[in-house]
Amino acid sequence: MPNIKSAKKRVKVIEAKTLQNRATKKAYKEAVKAFEAAVKENASNKEELFNEAVSKIDKAWTKGVLAKNTASRKKASLAKMLNK
Repeated sequence: MPNIKSAKKRVKVIEAKTLQNRATKKAYKEAVKAFEAAVKENASNKEELFNEAVSKIDKAWTKGVLAKNTASRKKASLAKMLNK
């Protein structure tokens, strides 16, 4: 455990940011899984789910949870599934 006041604050801040990052990551992963399930079942709402998944991936990239190229690769993969 840190003794210096600023180090104690950093521990608190890092814990809070970790929780936010986990929530963001979980949100985009759930959206991607929902889209993949819709594609597998050939559901009629797969385009809506695609848009939602892409939006969540973009938000994760904006917040720094995903790298730019990783986000682009994931979106391209989802687009490929949609167009198959």
